Amino acid sequence: MIPWIILGVFVAIIVIIGLLAMGTYNSLVELRNRYKNGFAQIDVQLKRRYDLIPNLVETAKAYLSHERTTLEAVIAARNQAQSASQKVAGDPTNASAMKSLIGAETALTGAMGRFFALSESYPDLKGNQNMMQLTEELTSTENKISFARQAYNDGVMVYNTKREVFPSNIFANLFGFTAAEMFEITNVAEREAPKVKF
Repeated sequence: MIPWIILGVFVAIIVIIGLLAMGTYNSLVELRNRYKNGFAQIDVQLKRRYDLIPNLVETAKAYLSHERTTLEAVIAARNQAQSASQKVAGDPTNASAMKSLIGAETALTGAMGRFFALSESYPDLKGNQNMMQLTEELTSTENKISFARQAYNDGVMVYNTKREVFPSNIFANLFGFTAAEMFEITNVAEREAPKVKF
């Protein structure tokens, strides 16, 4: 009789561990999918911004023809950021790709800041209807990116917390759930969106 009780307890323990593993695994998958969706929302807004920037530069070309270096720097930074964004969109769980995107976005923000600072010196450019409309759209897009980034970072925080707490951490490591990277800008000066004044 005692061997059957021991066997029953052993089977019960195995069943409990199995149910715990299954529940933890499913929970981690759900949380990972949430933060992946969060990045998809950022990606939509980043694509919109990447589409607006060439139009903005093209509009400014006539006024800033002798400032070719600044215009080329903006387009180069935009292309680099767009390429980095595509890599992250392919796999938002790739921490090194996310770090590359953060660096590229930082460079783009700096280039756009220099562009807008330079364009302040040209009243005709400031009064151009196309320029005003594009800067309005860019400002709106920057705000949407900020909100999407906040939602993504919230999702990453919940996921990372779940994979770090006990006993989830055991199953997260066992099933290969790696830490997700936040999409944050660390330099205080770079936290501000480009100033758009027209």
